[in-house]
Amino acid sequence: MDVSAGISSVLSRIENQKSSMLTNGKNTTTAASNAFSEIFDQMINLVGETDSLAADAEAAEINFSLGNADSTHEVTVAQQKALVSLQYTVAVKNALMEAYREIMNIQI
Repeated sequence: MDVSAGISSVLSRIENQKSSMLTNGKNTTTAASNAFSEIFDQMINLVGETDSLAADAEAAEINFSLGNADSTHEVTVAQQKALVSLQYTVAVKNALMEAYREIMNIQI
């Protein structure tokens, strides 16, 4: 997963939706609702993926501590995947919250 490309993609979609809402005025309620629903579903999937990677990292740590695995590299890779996924999830959450704040400050 390329973190910067993923964040850029989400941010560009948020910006496009925001500019669409500004140009279309009152007729954007349904479009905004659909866009929010789509982004929310993607965020739920991202949280699930992050949770899965964290569980994989924990399982790798347990296997290593029990002597079932000899490679510290596998443990480190699993931990880094979980860390990057968590950082990505937090970055996307922060971007969505900032976009929400901007949209709420729009005066119609």
